[in-house]
Order: sequence, then C-alpha cells, then structure tokens
Amino acid sequence: MSTPAEQRRKDPVDAIVEQWAQVRPDLDTAGMEVFGRVYRLARAMGDRMERAYARYGVSRGEFDVLATLRRSGEPYTLSPRQLSGALMLTTGGMTGRLDKLERAGLLRRSPDPHDRRGLQVTLTDEGLRLIDQAVGAGFAEQAAALSALDGERAAQLADLLRDLLFATERQG
Repeated sequence: MSTPAEQRRKDPVDAIVEQWAQVRPDLDTAGMEVFGRVYRLARAMGDRMERAYARYGVSRGEFDVLATLRRSGEPYTLSPRQLSGALMLTTGGMTGRLDKLERAGLLRRSPDPHDRRGLQVTLTDEGLRLIDQAVGAGFAEQAAALSALDGERAAQLADLLRDLLFATERQG
C-alpha cells in the first residue's frame, strides 16, 4: 500500500529531485522542492497575467504603472520618482513606460505645482477605465489558479509564503 505522498502526482521538480537523489544522495533538496515550485509557479502565473493584460493593450510593466497610480487613490497622481521607487525601476526605465502610456492616452504628465522642477503623473479617465478592467481580469486569473486549493489551504499557503518571504528578505 502506498502512502498519500506516493499517491500524489509527480511534477517536473519531483523529477529533478529524484535525479539529484541518484547522483548526489548527500544533498538536502528540501529548498529546491519549495523554491523550484515557487519559481515555476511565478513564471506560469506571470505568463497568464501577461496574456490577461495584453487583452487591454498593456504589458505587465505598463499595467504595474497604471495599477500603482490607481492604488494611490484620488486624484491618481504620483511623481515619476514615487512611481520609480514603488516599482523598483530606474528613472530611465520609468520614462519609457510613461512615454508609451502617455501616447496611448492612459496618463498625462504635468508640472508639479509644488516643485517647479518636478512633474506629476496622473491617470486619465481612459486610463482609469482600462486599469479597472485589467485589474479585474488579473484577479480573475489568480482566483482561477488558486481554485485548486480550498479557502483554508489557500490561506495557509499565503501565511507560509509570508513567513518565508520575511525570513528570506531579512537574511538577504
């Protein structure tokens, strides 16, 4: 009779772990079992999110700019520096995204009334409409993927990942 663990479906990470067990049985592969799956999951979901946002004519990076403005609350305005900091982008990388989104009519740049040298970036009405639709599509993709777990297991996974993230960021 097999155990519940043996009855589980095998995934590509299992195959890699089994290969390492054959050639290097001295290695502790517990980390690979977790982080290999986290990496593969992040890539797969990233691809799904990219496709969801593409239906609205924006890339994931452009979505991130629009979503950051939307989350900032009315009047949906931030400085380019605030956006760069929130998204961990260089100012050069941010400029390219802002240029494209401004050309598409999804945001506008204007002088900062409190700083003669500064700019403000604000969602347009069209940008607000688009981001509200795109974020709904993105959350729907995430909910569909998460439906593989019941609510209690999903909450447990979120808690475990939070703990691991805190520990990993403190060590790094």
